[in-house]
Amino acid sequence: MTTATTRGAGAGTNRRSELRDFLMSRRARVSPAEAGLPGGGARRRTPGLRREEVAVLAGVGASWYQWLEQGRDITVSPQVLDAVARVLRMTGPERRHLYVLAGLNPPLPDAAVDDPEYLCSGVLRLIEGWMPHPAHVMDPYWNTVAYNASAALVMGFRPEVRQNCLISFFTDPVYRSRAAQWERNAHSVVAQYRAACSERPGDEGFEAIVAELSALSPEFAELWARNDVQPAGQLSKEYAHPVAGTLRFEISPLKIPARPDLTIVLHNPVPGTDTAERVARLNTPEGRERTRAADRSLPGYAMACWPRPLSILWP
Repeated sequence: MTTATTRGAGAGTNRRSELRDFLMSRRARVSPAEAGLPGGGARRRTPGLRREEVAVLAGVGASWYQWLEQGRDITVSPQVLDAVARVLRMTGPERRHLYVLAGLNPPLPDAAVDDPEYLCSGVLRLIEGWMPHPAHVMDPYWNTVAYNASAALVMGFRPEVRQNCLISFFTDPVYRSRAAQWERNAHSVVAQYRAACSERPGDEGFEAIVAELSALSPEFAELWARNDVQPAGQLSKEYAHPVAGTLRFEISPLKIPARPDLTIVLHNPVPGTDTAERVARLNTPEGRERTRAADRSLPGYAMACWPRPLSILWP
């Protein structure tokens, strides 16, 4: 019988074997000249870098790099892996693959940092095409980086307010006023955020959000201290809209393989309810104006530049 321990040990062995083969193949394709070594290795019988050369160029010990390439069970750090990836001229996907094989959480795609427009147009067209139903896009920390006009109407998104779903849930009077059964759902929201944090332990981005909200909301701080964890997934959510009345949606968070740092959140009206008809009426000029008038009376509401047909808050 195969036990969980045996399977885990086998998986670790396979991963280390893959790490060895991966590093050897990347090392073989980089010439000494490309690496900037004196002489360019013109007299070599075989192409590629030697292990000792990779170690020197990456600023690590030769024995340590040899152990890494041999797939030994050693401690590695993101900084060292980045140095090795740089020497071996790895692409963004190759660098993330190296992290996974080494047993670390992979970094965000380079495109998320180096090219803010990467895939933005297609994603924006997708959430705009979801109209008249709400849709928005979140980064790993639940910052809302884009949303369509229906999401602004239903959930109260507006560009002059800090757009983080967790922070808004506890601190934004508009967002909070529309979250039906707020007290019951608050526990689940916090537990789901902790589950998101656990996917990237030690990530300073999550730590900053938790620290900021803990200082702003005693309610959040109390719930966070419980250390509860709840996985996210498709769920049902109810909104108490001041104009449209009760709106019930199925919420589907969808990952984008080409942009794993982003999640598209689609709101689909619950079958058997009149939510679809209510949302359609809400997205008329009259519905938008009545919503603005209702929100204007709430403390903390700002009217500037609201609503936009499609708000873009891409990082």
